[in-house]
Amino acid sequence: MSSTDSIISIQDLKVELGGVSILDIPCFFIREKEFVSLIGPNGSGKSTLLLAVNCLLKRTSGRLVFRGHDVATREDVFRFRRRISMVFQEPLLFDTTVYKNVASGLKIRGMGRDEIRERVVRYLQCFNIEHLAHRSARKLSGGEAQRTSLARAFAVEPEVIFLDEPFSALDPPTRQSISDDLETIVRESGTTVVMVTHDQSEALRMSDRIVVMKSGRIVQEGTPLKVMNNPVNEFVASFVGMECMVDGRVMDNNEGALTIDVQGKPVHAMGDLTVGSRVYCGIRPENVTIEEKYPGEKTSARNIFPARVESIASVGPFLKLTLDCGFPLASFISRESFASLGIAEGKEVVASFKATAVHLIRERG
Repeated sequence: MSSTDSIISIQDLKVELGGVSILDIPCFFIREKEFVSLIGPNGSGKSTLLLAVNCLLKRTSGRLVFRGHDVATREDVFRFRRRISMVFQEPLLFDTTVYKNVASGLKIRGMGRDEIRERVVRYLQCFNIEHLAHRSARKLSGGEAQRTSLARAFAVEPEVIFLDEPFSALDPPTRQSISDDLETIVRESGTTVVMVTHDQSEALRMSDRIVVMKSGRIVQEGTPLKVMNNPVNEFVASFVGMECMVDGRVMDNNEGALTIDVQGKPVHAMGDLTVGSRVYCGIRPENVTIEEKYPGEKTSARNIFPARVESIASVGPFLKLTLDCGFPLASFISRESFASLGIAEGKEVVASFKATAVHLIRERG
């Protein structure tokens, strides 16, 4: 990614607290009309990065550029902050009505009464809280309060909106409803969005680009498909849901068709690795098929192993099977398939996956 099409860029950004480095970002850009999700474990620096870019946290060093202009002086920061909005995990609302909360940013910007009314009504409708316009913010549910925060942030029609885990405190149905509304509004308005989230499915569904952070650094960024299916290392792989990560050694390379010894079992994969290379083999659960018996010619999968069901867990609409096939493996199956196959702990099944479903990460050292 280059700075030529960016709306915001940061270079050599460092944040230290008490002499300890908590953020070290050599280079990061945000493109016009892009939806970027920041993901990573707790303490990885996601919210710190958001606060630093918003100028709510002092940078130890580094350059922040907005639309080609440095944001360096207090006047620069003031002008920059009038063109962005931020929504926090906990709604920060004034002790007044929903209408007045949504109108507050518009009044600060000196808009006329009629224009304020038109904007407020529009965004109350967008977030389905028009009926709450005259209700006190103190009497709102968690979901209603967050909808009010989002409506207030969007009402000023910012060029960039920053969202710091805006749905994490909400119950699943409310979270889904609000995120659906947010996605619709973002796509229709073309607003540039940067969102911190722990929800991988949310990031996958809504984002143009995913940024994975660890220990105050960016370890990988790219399209959701690239990050989820081609993690650069074992940390990213495990974080984005590649449940099975097993190490092995390349035993054969026949023009890119690899045979890898994984705990004494031959695993077939595709790649360009030399014989003897140590690698991690990553297999996503959704790419593993479960059957009662050997599938024969009806499958194109090159990896077929007898397996024993070790445990069963519910994962949303699916069930996750933890398997032992000489090495650990996991599979997602529908509840219908679970019932029809008579799956139970201890049951012997056949697990299969394609060679192209094996993601290889060369072991360091």
